[in-house]
Amino acid sequence: MSAFGRKNGPAGMSPGARPQFGVAKPMRGGSPTPSKKQDDGASGGEQFPPLPDNDTPAPGAGGSGQQNGDAMARLAERSNAIHDGNSEVGGFEASVHKIKEQVLPRLLERVDPEAAATLSKDELSEEFRPIIMEVLAELKVTLNRREQFALEKVLVDELLGFGPLEELLNDPDISDIMVNGPDQTYIEKKGKLVMAPIRFRDEQHLFQIAQRIVNQVGRRVDQTTPLADARLKDGSRVNVIVPPLSLKGTAISIRKFSEKPITIDMLKDFGSMSEKMATALKIAGACRMNVVISGGTGSGKTTMLNALSKMIDPGERVLTIEDAAELRLQQPHWLPLETRPPNLEGQGAITIGDLVKNALRMRPDRIILGEIRGAECFDLLAAMNTGHDGSMCTLHANSPRECLGRMENMILMGDIKIPKEAISRQIAESVDLIVQVKRLRDGSRRTTNITEVIGMEGDVIVTQELFKFEYLDETDDGKILGEFRPSGLRPYTLEKARQFGFDQAYLEACL
Repeated sequence: MSAFGRKNGPAGMSPGARPQFGVAKPMRGGSPTPSKKQDDGASGGEQFPPLPDNDTPAPGAGGSGQQNGDAMARLAERSNAIHDGNSEVGGFEASVHKIKEQVLPRLLERVDPEAAATLSKDELSEEFRPIIMEVLAELKVTLNRREQFALEKVLVDELLGFGPLEELLNDPDISDIMVNGPDQTYIEKKGKLVMAPIRFRDEQHLFQIAQRIVNQVGRRVDQTTPLADARLKDGSRVNVIVPPLSLKGTAISIRKFSEKPITIDMLKDFGSMSEKMATALKIAGACRMNVVISGGTGSGKTTMLNALSKMIDPGERVLTIEDAAELRLQQPHWLPLETRPPNLEGQGAITIGDLVKNALRMRPDRIILGEIRGAECFDLLAAMNTGHDGSMCTLHANSPRECLGRMENMILMGDIKIPKEAISRQIAESVDLIVQVKRLRDGSRRTTNITEVIGMEGDVIVTQELFKFEYLDETDDGKILGEFRPSGLRPYTLEKARQFGFDQAYLEACL
């Protein structure tokens, strides 16, 4: 059946590194001009020289006065800045979108939408080409070849894709897309947020695209259910919130994932960790250590979990449990499970805790939770302690110590009637490693800590740090400099590595 037969006629540590203070020396009162020999007979300069006068620059490249002036100038510039909160589309894109608004209504009159939906984008473009030329002739608009191809693309994206979002979704350099209503869209490139040069026709146009996204995975979004989590075909995670909860209009947040699987070696090459840290994490993944990946929003927790999964033995059965399936494990025997929200009557919800309990009956070797937020943490700890070594999860926390505290609090959020000391002991006996990831202010993502959970001392969980990222300085363009330092301590999890024959390599990596 042709989709285009409805109407044929016309229609209506660097050189500038900061000094490190060592062992404190006795403070000596000094004069502006320090002498070589003090009254007490000690020789050498003072540990804390007197502060220079405001008019006298301190020793160094620019002096503290100049640095202070630069800082105040930046503050003044920021306080006086006037920001335009709307995306601007100009030049070639603006002209194409303007023509699209004229062509689209006439094009829809000549197209059967149901039949068009059965065609691929390439087939639709071929069928569109003569009809677009016919409509342009009616409108008395002349386009060159480049403009014709651009117009075909935006029209196909409008009918079969996600409209203006298609261009951003196809850009591999973009990792996050944040739509704040029809007139404002931000993207993240290389860790920095910038405004995208796209706009939606109106709020109705944006709402239709949001519905198209969530309907693909059997979810719905409207005024009765104004929140929705969804995913795209490539695994990218989508969150949609619509009015009346969102006051600027429909808001769409898309977290894109790389088509090429990320490995630990790639993270090392990106500067996220050192060679020794990479070796330790590879061994942790291969030796079935129970790992918790902790970090803030957008710090790279899911990426780290995907990279660690590469080290799982292909013969192991792995189950992943998530609210919106976004993990892309690189194993042959992998079964992803996804929660289900309640229906309109508030019934039929399947939670992460329900899926964890059911997963224990599915003969898994490892259970991986995309993110724990509540009482399901206790079910995961039980799985780690009942023969499912090598289980992993992610959670939001700013440090390894806060991670342990959050796990205790999440279990207490449930209706489990057990004392806090028993919860702490369960965590200490279940978790082997905490991997802390962080997105620094220059946009880079670093593995800042690898910490072992040793056990209990009284009612306190005892940890031991194996690696830590030490901040040193930053360059003139704002890039943070630092180094990954091993603690030099013998790892407590060495016995697990010995069972798999990696004890010597693990010990050398940690020392």
